[in-house]
Amino acid sequence: MEPFIKHTDEFLTIEHWVSDFPGLTAGFSSKNSGFSNGDFTGLNMGFHVSDDQLTVMKNRQHLAGKLDFPLSNWVGADQTHEVNVEKVSSKDAGLGAMQYDSSFPQTDGFYTNDQGILLTLCYADCVPLYFLHRQTKTIGIAHAGWKGTVHGIAEKMINVFKNDGIPANEIEAVIGPSICGQCYVVDDRVIKAANQWKNDHLPPAYKEISKGQYQLDLKQLNRQVMIHSGLAEKNIFISNYCTSCNADLFFSHRRDSGKTGRMISFMGWKEE
Repeated sequence: MEPFIKHTDEFLTIEHWVSDFPGLTAGFSSKNSGFSNGDFTGLNMGFHVSDDQLTVMKNRQHLAGKLDFPLSNWVGADQTHEVNVEKVSSKDAGLGAMQYDSSFPQTDGFYTNDQGILLTLCYADCVPLYFLHRQTKTIGIAHAGWKGTVHGIAEKMINVFKNDGIPANEIEAVIGPSICGQCYVVDDRVIKAANQWKNDHLPPAYKEISKGQYQLDLKQLNRQVMIHSGLAEKNIFISNYCTSCNADLFFSHRRDSGKTGRMISFMGWKEE
């Protein structure tokens, strides 16, 4: 079952979560609508690409209106493809939302159990990871490129939940739209790093297509990391959307030769 359902031109939602929790906002933006032009045409969410900053602000304000979650309550990061996870609270609302300079430095994951704050991270092929503990309403999101994936950002997030007293087998996870295995070719160096997560009971996350060249499925690799870290297989949901294949919906760093916009993952509880 595809966990992401297109809600409007601007975004998709994690349908089974938002249906169960009307106060939860959780999903992924598309590239559609918006005000950017040129290489970034559409709904570019990234301040860090060379798009006009006022236009990015206009795009963000447009999406905030569609989500009914004020931009002043968003939080954003300076993402560096590492495994740093930051616990945030409602007092952090607005940091990284309206200007890049106020973003959390060197951060690729957020988690919180506060209301009134929308966790956001930027993507253009990397894997968005979402985490939920229903009983405590603790939530988290992470940005997993190949480096973050092989270095275990999913495991880091799960350990953060566990350190707060949440059992791993009670955590649910969704793996979002990202580049698919057929579109993502890597070399021996990446595969050597990926092999630390191999599980003999699960299908391999890659296949060799020529000498030293492999198709790598980062979604499946993140699933392996999650299972290794204690998540129940039944609690992991994977999107079939590929950011490279679905040119009508998403920006793609590989497909667009690095000159492209960014989508965001978002997750947060609205204030009751």
